[in-house]
Amino acid sequence: MNLLRKILFPFAILYGLITSIRNFLFDKGVLKSTSFDIPIIAVGNLSVGGTGKTPQIEYLIRLLSDKYRIATLSRGYKRKSEGFILADENANAEILGDEPFQFYQKFPNIQVAVDADRTNGITKLLSQEIKPQIILLDDAYQHRKVKAGFYILLTSYDDLYADDFMLPTGNLRESRSGAKRAKVVIVTKCPKDLSPEKQSEIWDKLKLTCSQQQLFFTYIDYDDLIYSQNEKIAVLEVKNESKLLLAGIAKPKPFFDFIKNDNDECMTFPDHHHFSEADLHAVQDKAKGRKIITTEKDYVRLKDSKLVSQLYYLPIKSTFISQQQNFNASVLDYIKTNLES
Repeated sequence: MNLLRKILFPFAILYGLITSIRNFLFDKGVLKSTSFDIPIIAVGNLSVGGTGKTPQIEYLIRLLSDKYRIATLSRGYKRKSEGFILADENANAEILGDEPFQFYQKFPNIQVAVDADRTNGITKLLSQEIKPQIILLDDAYQHRKVKAGFYILLTSYDDLYADDFMLPTGNLRESRSGAKRAKVVIVTKCPKDLSPEKQSEIWDKLKLTCSQQQLFFTYIDYDDLIYSQNEKIAVLEVKNESKLLLAGIAKPKPFFDFIKNDNDECMTFPDHHHFSEADLHAVQDKAKGRKIITTEKDYVRLKDSKLVSQLYYLPIKSTFISQQQNFNASVLDYIKTNLES
C-alpha cells in the first residue's frame, strides 16, 4: 500500500460506511430491488480490477446456450453510446464496449445488450419478439436495483477480497461482508496445480458465512493457437519468434508471461483503452514489421485499424481445477427450478 493510499484511509472508512448503509437499506427493502420472472445470473466482484469476469461469462454461455435462449447484459464500459442497445450487424466495440462486442462476435446464437440501467435493460430484453429465457448480468454484483436469482462472486487468487480494504486505501467497492449475497464464490487465476491444502487455507481465509455457499477454484487456460483475420498459428511456433506483445487490460502480466521470450517487447495501455491514431502509430513503429500479439479483448478494438496485417490475438478461457460438474449442476438446478414453463 503506497503512502497516498494510507493517507486516504479516513475516506476509505467513510466510503465503507456509505456502501454498508446502502446495502443495509436494500437488504431491508427500504431501497427497492426489482425481481423478474426469469432466471438471472449476476457475475461480479467486490474489488475493482480484473478478476476474470469475461471468461466466466463465456463459460456460462457455453454451458447454457445449446439448451436455452441466452442474453448477456452489460453496462458497456467506455462505449461511445448511451442507453439500451441490442447488438446487431452494425455493432462494434465503440457502440457496445469491448467485452460485449467480444460476446457478440464469438456467440452469434445469443442476444447481447448493453445498458447502464440494468432494470431498463432487462425490461427491454423481455419486450423483444423473441425474448431470452436466461439473462447473464456482467459486472453487476453491486447493482442492487436488480435482484438476481443467482450471484457468482469472483476473487483473484493473488488478490483475495479477504486481504483487501475499501477504496481508496484498497480496491474494494464494498465491504467484505457483501460476499454473503453470493451463491457461488470462485477464486480465479489460480495456479493449475493448486493443492487441496491451499484450497482449504483459502476457504478458511474467505470466512464464507452461509453453509449453502459453494467455493470453486479456476485457472486461466490459454489457447494452443493465435488468430488473425485470415490465419491461425500454433503458439509453439511463435513463442521463440521476436514479436511485440500488446495489452490494454487490467492485469496483463499472466498474458505476457505465457507467450513472451527474451527478445520480445511489451506495450501496455490502460484497461478498456481507446487507441488513438498516435497510439496506433507508436505501436506500429515499435513492432518494426513483426507480429503484434494481443488479447482477445484488445483485438476487438484493433481489428479494423491500420495494425490489422500484423495483428493476432490469443484467446483464453476459465477452467475449473476440480468440481466442475458440481458447479454446472448448481447453475442448471437453479435454472430448471426458476425457468418459466
